[in-house]
Amino acid sequence: KKAILVDNFILKNENAIYYECNFSCDNVIFLSLGSEKFFITDARYTIEAKEYAKNCEVIESANLIDSAKEILKKNFIKSITFDPNDFTFFEYKNMVKDLDIEFVEEINFSKTKRLIKSDYEIKLLKKASSLGKDGFKEFAKYIKNSGFKKSEKELYFNAYKFMSQKGELETSFNPIVAINENAAKPHALPTNKRLKKDDLILVDAGVKYKRYCSDRTCTSVADFDNFNFERKQTFKNKKHQKIYDIVLKAQEKCIKEARAGMKACDVDKIARDFISQAGYGKYFVHSTGHGVGLDIHEFPNINSKNELIIEDNMVFTVEPGIYIPNEFGVRIEDTVYIKNGKAEIL
Repeated sequence: KKAILVDNFILKNENAIYYECNFSCDNVIFLSLGSEKFFITDARYTIEAKEYAKNCEVIESANLIDSAKEILKKNFIKSITFDPNDFTFFEYKNMVKDLDIEFVEEINFSKTKRLIKSDYEIKLLKKASSLGKDGFKEFAKYIKNSGFKKSEKELYFNAYKFMSQKGELETSFNPIVAINENAAKPHALPTNKRLKKDDLILVDAGVKYKRYCSDRTCTSVADFDNFNFERKQTFKNKKHQKIYDIVLKAQEKCIKEARAGMKACDVDKIARDFISQAGYGKYFVHSTGHGVGLDIHEFPNINSKNELIIEDNMVFTVEPGIYIPNEFGVRIEDTVYIKNGKAEIL
């Protein structure tokens, strides 16, 4: 399944709506009825919506569902597509009540529509990645100069500060900062554990540029003379080094060998097989990657079950990891896009 062409649809998801009309907010129903589009929101947002929302009529309403139903009736709509992820059960019940319209379920139809990025979207994603890299550099400087003996909680706060360029940018998600055994939890929450010399530290962070996300993970050794987030890391701890090298090779091999025309599950297999052959398959507990765009998790999913064919201008992460419970974890992640059939790091 790729491009789903839907004439009539209804949306509530902010990023899905932004994709349609270049504006969104946290209380909106968007209707697309053939060539007519309606952005229904409340009085808090109408001024901005009229200024920024493209190719749609902005309707101010105190009851979005009632207004949407009126428009559907007025336009004699027989059927409309919706994503069941968009509506609570309560909203859905109110929406369909007293309407003689077929509501057609199409899970993630907006994400499916956004699978292949335009060249302009690739440009925005590249810019987001470059700003994300700047954030990592500034955070590395902070760790080198002031990070030792700081807790994960304080490091997390500073990761947020430097990634967001002191509030200039939004982060794509809450950063992950994890030391030693906490890094064995793929989505670790920050604790009071303090950073010491020669510790292993994992940082997963990203920023948004014009709403498009970046996503990157670095695992580093806490070496204060030369702390950095480069891919070449020299650990004092031999086991840290061994696992780091396996993950890095798996990641590099996967990026090098990924091709348009392959199935997503075959891309996953490249990294997974390498880690399994090294004897650590059971410690690679998540998929190799996920799409990135307006949402931090988009399509394509790079996992062992997805048969989707990879194509040019698809964007996804390559992030193998090995997590040894109560000891440490290593994850190395870059976001790539498919250009002329091959994966290039954004």
